[in-house]
This record gives sequence, C-alpha cells and structure tokens, in this order.
Amino acid sequence: MKTSNPVLSRLGQAAGRERAAGYAQPGPYAQPGYPQQPYPTGYGYPAAPPTVTPMTLDDVVVKTVTLLGILGVVAAATWAVLPDELLGLAWIGGAVVGLVLGLIISFSRMANPALVIAYSVVEGVFLGAVSKTFNTLYEGIVLQAVVATFGVFFLMAMLYKSRVIRATPKFAKIMIAMMGGLFAVMLINLVLALFGVNTHLRDGSPLAIGFSLVCIVVASLSFVLDFANIEDGVRMGLPQRYSWTAAFGIVVGLIWLYLEVLRLLSYLQGDD
Repeated sequence: MKTSNPVLSRLGQAAGRERAAGYAQPGPYAQPGYPQQPYPTGYGYPAAPPTVTPMTLDDVVVKTVTLLGILGVVAAATWAVLPDELLGLAWIGGAVVGLVLGLIISFSRMANPALVIAYSVVEGVFLGAVSKTFNTLYEGIVLQAVVATFGVFFLMAMLYKSRVIRATPKFAKIMIAMMGGLFAVMLINLVLALFGVNTHLRDGSPLAIGFSLVCIVVASLSFVLDFANIEDGVRMGLPQRYSWTAAFGIVVGLIWLYLEVLRLLSYLQGDD
C-alpha cells in the first residue's frame, strides 16, 4: 500500500530488504529442499548474526509521544524565552532548517533517531515562534488549534480502527493525486507571492477559507494511509529502529494539520 506521506512510503520497501537481516540463517550443511536449521554456533562456527527485533505498534506510539513531547517542550520554551523581535528570525530559520532535515530524513535509507529528534527540536522552535505570533494577534487561537488538531487525529484513528474508512488502492491513488496537487498549488502560490502577486489563497478571503478547508480535509484523510502503512510494516516485521521513521511521519502530518487549522481559525477571527 502506498501512502501520501513520503516518509512512511519507504517502510514497506525497508521491510522487504531488512526483515530477515538478523534472523536465523541456514546452516553450512543445509541441503536444497530440506527445512532450514538454526544458525549453528560454538566451536568451529562463526558467531550467529544478531537477532533483529521487529517493531510493534507500541514502539511507534511511544516514539510518537516522545517526539511530540520534545516538540512541545521546545515550543513552550521558545514562546517563553524568545524576544518578540526575534520571532521572525526563528520562524524563517526554523522553517528552512526543518525542511532540510525533513528532506534528509525522508530520503535517507536508514532510520536515524538523532536526526529525527533534531527535527523535533527545530520544529519546536518554528512552531513556538509561529504560535506566539498568531496568539498575539488572536488570543486563545493556539489552544483552539491544538485541541482541534489532536481531536481530528484521534477521530481518524478511531475511524480507521473501526474500518469506517479503508485505505483501498483507489482511495490511495485519489489521496496521492490530491496531495500532489495541493503541494504544487502551494508552491506556485509561494513563488507568485514573492513577486507580489496575490492569488487570494492565503489572505483570509472566502477563497482562502475554502482552500484551507480542503487542505485540512486532505491532511486528515492522509492519516488513514499512514496508519495502514505502519500496520503493514508491523505485520511484515520491519526492524524496530524504523519506529522512529514511522513516528516522524506522523509528526510531520500533525504539524501540517496544526498549521492549516491555525490559519483557518485566524481567517474566521479576523483579517490575516
């Protein structure tokens, strides 16, 4: 099953490469057509390869909570300590560094817990600056956005668990197409904005409200594909270290959903 999240889309491929990497290997005298025996050890034999512990759903949950905890603590510290005059620098710097780290993690062939944790720290600085700026303009908006974000996430988790929404191949194709289209539109809008062209997609207009609603719906539904991909990775025996990669993917989705909810709430409360 493919997923709209580029990070989690590699989990199934990784499982195929590494699932049996550290499990018992056939003995040196094994014959074709006969059951394979555990790798022999002791005098005259090399040491057995280390056993690979497969990841579980609990592993992914613990890592996700850990990353969110780090992100939350750093965001709160940024909010409390960073002077207002440095919010813009933290906003831009966090966005750029976070993007770079995110791309490195996404295209890396190996799960790297240190990079994933570093990403949470950087995104904590970014979200702390963004949230403080929005809350200064619209008091109480951050708490509303956090509650709405996690409310949507848990709702999608329940809908997936109860199989109300299924990650069918057709559903996956539609979601991937919508995700690609949205990111293309946002990229074009950003480039045009740099040249002073207002497309009204991010200015609080009715068109902007509609666009944010579409982004929120797509971001919410993308969790269904992420859950399915993680479930497949667990079933196929993906190595435990990839629980960090899976958790990273969920955190990326939550950050996107939070930012879209935050923006929508700002539209509904007044001019951006």
